[in-house]
Amino acid sequence: LLTRAARSGDAPSVPSRWLQRLTACIGEKPASAMAGRGAALLAAARAYALDAPENVPFAARPMPAPPLDARPRHFSVTQIETLRRDPYAIYASKILRLEPLEPLLRDPGAAERGSLFHDILHRFTESGVDAASADAVDQLIAIARACFDAEELPMDVDAVWWPRFKMMAPNLIEWELNHRHDTTRRVAEADARATEVGQTGVTLGGRADRIDIKPEGLADILDYKTGSSPSKTQAHRLVAPQLSLEGALLSRGAFGEIGALTPAELAYVRLKPTGKVVEESILELNRVPKPATQLAEESWRRLEALLDHYDSPATGYRSRALPFREGDTDGDYDHLARVLEWSAGGDSGEAGDGSEGGE
Repeated sequence: LLTRAARSGDAPSVPSRWLQRLTACIGEKPASAMAGRGAALLAAARAYALDAPENVPFAARPMPAPPLDARPRHFSVTQIETLRRDPYAIYASKILRLEPLEPLLRDPGAAERGSLFHDILHRFTESGVDAASADAVDQLIAIARACFDAEELPMDVDAVWWPRFKMMAPNLIEWELNHRHDTTRRVAEADARATEVGQTGVTLGGRADRIDIKPEGLADILDYKTGSSPSKTQAHRLVAPQLSLEGALLSRGAFGEIGALTPAELAYVRLKPTGKVVEESILELNRVPKPATQLAEESWRRLEALLDHYDSPATGYRSRALPFREGDTDGDYDHLARVLEWSAGGDSGEAGDGSEGGE
């Protein structure tokens, strides 16, 4: 038997040169007789529906609903965005306690670079170096070099990351001088104790990259970012509520000996690949400002409503409830949720950055 596929995907296929030369060699009549015998076999195959697949329905989008006593009773501020965007990931990590395995061989990437830069800035803030001193840049670079050496990065990675940080160091000092005039104290890596959210019985904790204490019971909360996510829009609209929830924890006295302070500013400090340092407040969007206290309390109320929503046995942890982009399927738990299968069945979810506003 000589067989070939008549189609390649959605397009007709072309017989191979070997088959064309063979049929030309044997002549038209023998080739037609051959094709006729094959047609009889094809007709029999079609009659018995040999190629007809079994009608197997697509997997449904998972929405597991575990009993209430199995559901998490504590979250960190960084996990709330995940609870909104991909509740199934919270189910897999905090209820099933499944953790992704690290690859055996992997070069340090963006996450490690972000952690390294955070550690440098944490140590610099704790060192108490005066940014106005003549050797402030040199002291920052010395702290950074010690952190780089302790990290023991591969030579090729160090060769890229180190020049980038050295280029950034003077801009960091300039930012310190220009943007924090009225700061009386700087607290790096401030831990917030577990604080109950309303009457939900669920607690919230976390860590703020930096809190700058100001006169009259005010404080700024700053979050260092080496990437572009989350955006200012996502943070202002409370789809990415980490900063605003830290503000709510601050006003409730959750940051230990700092005490209860009023948030005055909530801002990202973007550490750009070009070496620029840009402070980006999340309090204003489309030229419409919103006080930090209002944004913080609004995020707290929304969180309480969200936790109440999951305090029902009928509420399940839906996969990809509000994904960044429809085509993203590289989450840590997307393969367990069979995202590629159920989304192929037409249940693709709603992609977006939270511009719809509500819960």
